[in-house]
Amino acid sequence: MNIDLLRRLCETPGVPGHEHRVRDLIQAEIKDLFDEITVDAMGSLLCRRDSRKAAKKGSPKKVMLLCHMDEIGFLVSHITDKGFIHVQPVGGFDPRNLFSRRVLVSTDEGDFKGVMNPGGKPIHISSAEERKKVPEPKDFVIDLGMGENTRDVVKVGDMVTMDEPLIEIGDKIVSKALDNRIACWLGIEAIRGLGKTKHACEIHVVFTCQEEVGMRGARTAAFAVNPDVGLGIDTTLSCDTPGVPEQDRTTVQGEGFGLHVKDSSFIADRDLVKEFEALAEKAKIPFQRTMLAAGGQDGAAAQQAAAGAKAVGIVVGTRYIHTVTEMIHKTDLQAAQDILVAYLKQA
Repeated sequence: MNIDLLRRLCETPGVPGHEHRVRDLIQAEIKDLFDEITVDAMGSLLCRRDSRKAAKKGSPKKVMLLCHMDEIGFLVSHITDKGFIHVQPVGGFDPRNLFSRRVLVSTDEGDFKGVMNPGGKPIHISSAEERKKVPEPKDFVIDLGMGENTRDVVKVGDMVTMDEPLIEIGDKIVSKALDNRIACWLGIEAIRGLGKTKHACEIHVVFTCQEEVGMRGARTAAFAVNPDVGLGIDTTLSCDTPGVPEQDRTTVQGEGFGLHVKDSSFIADRDLVKEFEALAEKAKIPFQRTMLAAGGQDGAAAQQAAAGAKAVGIVVGTRYIHTVTEMIHKTDLQAAQDILVAYLKQA
């Protein structure tokens, strides 16, 4: 398993609308894997691998893997005279997870390390009632330690990401951006896994932008590709942890990739779900069916593009999602790669 690639993907900053550094990393990694690589007007990276054998009749089936590049983060909205930075979130944060965080502010002048804390009194001088309040994301400020000089290097619109390294603990991988750099990893490693296989389908791996703010890049890219089959590659919840009812856990870590059949953005094609299920059982690849009551993913954009497509999600269960401690099980990630390779070989 190429952990080095996953580490580089996760530790490269890239919030919605600022995915350029992640895109550059991916482009350098995939230059020999595809027949055509283009960047669209929104900044998504569209990669096409032609069929390696003649179709039985007509044009080859178009299979599209949608792998969003962006992570949740912030954009600078204001800098005070004293150098305190105010931000607006791009993506969904639970503010309870934002206290006392180390962050990276990425500017035209370079990257600057800082700390994020809510405005207001510290514990020593606050009342019991004041300590009960949970601040909103807009209440947090960033301090670069530069005082009034902050305005010389930081501009409104600069991106802010959490500053945490990827680590391995036991059979798990922990990072601040597994959502959704694991999909970028899978998009690359699935094609590597094909090797010289003479696949019949035309494969489109699209590294999309701005998923966390409404699947924006996936919508335009899917319209351009017009796929027959769309595979939404993403994380999903793994709430197999204390305090969560069994019916809400979504996935259990270590039990395989998630075959995602429903969320609030799409309902997967029944026949495609059965096809993946049969393929996984035949190849002895562990999997679990998954559903979410809320939330969405890029597979929905492929399903609804132009005249429509069959779609399903291939997902990896992730604990503590949308925090700096997102955690996956290595065997689940491997299972996701294995099923993608198996499907593309025979699609």
